[in-house]
Amino acid sequence: MGPTSAIVLYAVIWFLTLFIVLPIRLKTQGDVGEVVPGTHAGAPAVTNLKKKTLITTVIAAVLWAIIAGIILTGTITVRDLDWFNRMSQPDLS
Repeated sequence: MGPTSAIVLYAVIWFLTLFIVLPIRLKTQGDVGEVVPGTHAGAPAVTNLKKKTLITTVIAAVLWAIIAGIILTGTITVRDLDWFNRMSQPDLS
């Protein structure tokens, strides 16, 4: 895995983790009872984006280390995921 693919892998994991972390402990304006005129009642009352991005970064770094380790050690390869035997076998002669 090259540096570019490592960065792309981290970015994908980071954004996926962010979308999972964002709705955790979310208090909407409708829940609090203070809906700002012109906004939806489902809009967040307090965002806590700094805390959520920090949590996302830590979780994504741990997941990235695990996945990158699996890829770099060759524990799971692309051939392991070839369930329909569509990849040709390498010629070792």
